[in-house]
Amino acid sequence: MISLKGKTAIITGGSRGLGKAIAMQLAQEGVNIGITGRNVDQLRSVSEKISGLGVKSAFAAFDVSNEADVKAGIDTLVAELGGVDILVNNAGIGKMGTLETMSSADWQEVIQTNLFGVYYAAMAVYPHLKEKGEGDIVNVASTAGLKGGAHMSAYAASKAAVISLSQSMMAEWRKQNIRVITLTPSTIASDMSIQAGLTDGNPDKVLQPEDFAEWVRDILKMNRRALIANGSIFSTNP
Repeated sequence: MISLKGKTAIITGGSRGLGKAIAMQLAQEGVNIGITGRNVDQLRSVSEKISGLGVKSAFAAFDVSNEADVKAGIDTLVAELGGVDILVNNAGIGKMGTLETMSSADWQEVIQTNLFGVYYAAMAVYPHLKEKGEGDIVNVASTAGLKGGAHMSAYAASKAAVISLSQSMMAEWRKQNIRVITLTPSTIASDMSIQAGLTDGNPDKVLQPEDFAEWVRDILKMNRRALIANGSIFSTNP
């Protein structure tokens, strides 16, 4: 296992749910943290908590579906934090509905946010990792991307595309010592899944954001000669 202390991570969607849990977990390992999101007040609050753990912290507010804003925001974070070693592509939305009732506008918003957001953030961070000669990109997909289901066509399609995109990134960038890791969690007790009625969030039975964050931390701490290309995590007995 390697030490993460002194490294710098940017986490999209880092002000709540999975992103916040990952940010706090990595900060406890001594990682400097940049978080992104759309709510300035939430970002500032989480950033202050991260700073309280004794590491550098910064935030940038932007919508990951806007390419120019993503690049500008990430470049600002890299400049403020003095570099970047890790990107966690976590930002995403979940709009549910039947194929018959879900509008094409909602479909497009899900694809633009969940797929293009991952692409935009990765392409903004990639030049920095390439110049450094190593780095890590963690793309958060979903088991919904492995098998679609009723009422989740747009979400499942977006995550299936993220899996494929992430695997292409891994194939192209591993020769530059950049580890691209594709993670497909099952239902976790995040704000999005609870509000969508996918789980009651029972902490005695259902995966919690902290469980996922610990998993991400452990994968990143593996010796750099090792790459977890793809991985899934489930609740044991929900």
